[in-house]
Amino acid sequence: MPQRFPLTWQVGFTDTRDSAPAVWVPAEAPGAVQLDWARAHGWGPVDYGENWQQYLWMEDVFWTYTAPLTPPPLAPGERLFFVSRGIDYRFQITVNGSVVHDQEGMFTPVEVELRDVQAGDTLAVHIWPAPKSRPAPADRVQANQSCKPAVSYGWDFHPRLIPLGIWDDTYLEVRPACHLRDTELHYTLTDDYTRADIRVTFELSTPGAGMIHWELCDPAGAVACCADGPAVSGALCASLDHPELWWPNGQGTPTLYTSRVTLRDADGDTVQTAEARVGFRRVRLVMHPTQWKEPVNFPKTRSTPPITLEINGRAIFAKGANWVSPEIFPGAITAETYRPLLDMAAAAHMNLLRLWGGAIVGKEAFYEQCDERGLLLWQEFPLACNRYEGTPAYLDVLDQESRAIIRRLRRHPSVALWCGGNELFNVWSGMTEQDLPLRLLNRNCYDLDPTRPFMYTSPLMGMGHGHYVFRSKDGAEVYQSFVNAGCTAYTEFGCGGPTSAELLRRIIPPDELFPPRPGTAWESHHAVLAWEPNSHLLLDVIEDYCGPSASLEALVAGGQWLQAEGLKCLFEEARRQKPRAAMALNWCFNEPWLTAANMSIVSWPAEPKPAYYAVAGALRPVLASARISKFRWQAGELFTPELWLLNDQPAPVPAGRMEAYLCLDAEPLFLLGWDYPAVAPNTNLPGPVVRIALPPSDATRLSLVLRVVDHPEMDSAYTLVYLPGAASSDAAATRRLNA
Repeated sequence: MPQRFPLTWQVGFTDTRDSAPAVWVPAEAPGAVQLDWARAHGWGPVDYGENWQQYLWMEDVFWTYTAPLTPPPLAPGERLFFVSRGIDYRFQITVNGSVVHDQEGMFTPVEVELRDVQAGDTLAVHIWPAPKSRPAPADRVQANQSCKPAVSYGWDFHPRLIPLGIWDDTYLEVRPACHLRDTELHYTLTDDYTRADIRVTFELSTPGAGMIHWELCDPAGAVACCADGPAVSGALCASLDHPELWWPNGQGTPTLYTSRVTLRDADGDTVQTAEARVGFRRVRLVMHPTQWKEPVNFPKTRSTPPITLEINGRAIFAKGANWVSPEIFPGAITAETYRPLLDMAAAAHMNLLRLWGGAIVGKEAFYEQCDERGLLLWQEFPLACNRYEGTPAYLDVLDQESRAIIRRLRRHPSVALWCGGNELFNVWSGMTEQDLPLRLLNRNCYDLDPTRPFMYTSPLMGMGHGHYVFRSKDGAEVYQSFVNAGCTAYTEFGCGGPTSAELLRRIIPPDELFPPRPGTAWESHHAVLAWEPNSHLLLDVIEDYCGPSASLEALVAGGQWLQAEGLKCLFEEARRQKPRAAMALNWCFNEPWLTAANMSIVSWPAEPKPAYYAVAGALRPVLASARISKFRWQAGELFTPELWLLNDQPAPVPAGRMEAYLCLDAEPLFLLGWDYPAVAPNTNLPGPVVRIALPPSDATRLSLVLRVVDHPEMDSAYTLVYLPGAASSDAAATRRLNA
């Protein structure tokens, strides 16, 4: 069997490419040169105050890792390899000063055979400065001729901090002369999903004298089918009757089989075994039921593009969030980084994460965990908010990197669709489907993974990005944002909200903590002036609805309340619009470092905000829901919420009774009872409209509570602003509803 051996690294920097570092520090791999240098010099946490600025110079120097080689003894025919799953970003690998590998691109793995090395030889990884298409200004446009994710060049939730270094698993490996270089299972499902026709491919380093044995084990470990063949590169074929299908979260079980390929020598002894998990499923993007009728006017070219996800023949409502890298430094990410975040996504009833093109492509553990949890993935390539010119040099790297990404990720059932990148057809990018980078990506996806859907970018015509505030400058609240939008999918939307007071004290110096103001850590941690003067904290909006904040805790409570109620409203409204609307994905789920305020619903590293729980409630498979026209109400106004029953599950909802209550004072006021009929699978049911003139009260908040008799898991509540005032005599006398 192949054996792996770690390397002991040190790292240093120089101002020029051909000089040697004067100072070396111990290095970790995976990691980042910035983390190694900061650790060696005792720097404080990168997210405290303005500490992040200490790192700025590091993007513009040359870094070198070195490790002494102590080759393990090799048996006859064995070979020694240097293997790395990822080095960031432009680098050369040398042995005793001789170049053995030269590469640009962090997503293409490295595999170099080391011949005739001896103890005392030196392996080095030389890393160039961060790529920039222009010297100034220091912004994301500098990344527009690079496959390096643009987010690290500065964003409204990420500091200007560009990682460099060995960021994924890296080691020496001893392999037998004849070994498995690659193996992969491909399958085709019959139209009725009753059979999977399987083809297992395998590539050997050299023909062997033994044999290949393949078996597929079901979730219980029993062998479901198997095949044998000679030890030469090729394929084995088989059929599996009645496969258990892989389903997304909330739609069924994400069943995973285990494919095991074993290489045996002439004596029948095992030389190497390669395992992979397999989920049998079919994914398509299809039109919603009336989509072909649009546009209604001539000249008629084409309708809005398909965006409804169909899994195993079943159209589903895709609900979830946009995912960004969970760390500034990708090398710091481990399987345990992902686990709590993905557990929270699944527990919040999400079934789709959009992997935003400004961030990194995740490590293998991310996709494995999504496979297990039934979390579908919308995978974007590393292009975002830039015009990526199709120069020959850029296209060469994009071709190499995209092919490596596709080959690695196409094995995962969780990966539902490919996308060229983020907001490439918007005015700030100016790209079209005729641009060569997007034509290249479309071609590579078709060549290497033809059955998985491909989109050029998000948004496309009919899809919505935004808005990102609780209340826009024209006074429109989130309660009006989606009602008349008519989008086929809401693939980015959000409300800013602060992190907890406890976490704020970890990143903001005491003399800057309260009140928030520009020019302090509140600004560098994205609470103010992040993308417009009043984002992401929206101080004037918080004060308008909640009154002046006398303390940090009061400010946080007000901001988090608005974020939670706003996202609840947006998600439920998007769900009410199916089947025309097919997706609701908020911006964003997580964050790469601890922000002071942001649109994330989970603070770094994995601390849920109140908005997370509000979103989880809004995404329950079945729930009572209300369409409410605004957030602030006053005594005497006519309160007219529309009642709905939302059902995204693949099973019907039996007939039942929903009751609505108004809570202003101590005793809830009964408003209406709705005896609803049975609801079909994956179907919403509109109900009656409540009508009540709001009574006078000294309360400052109003709650609408919906209760489903004998089904408290379907109950919902909405907390709104209430302004005390003198109600009209008619309003005070008529505390009843008219459905």
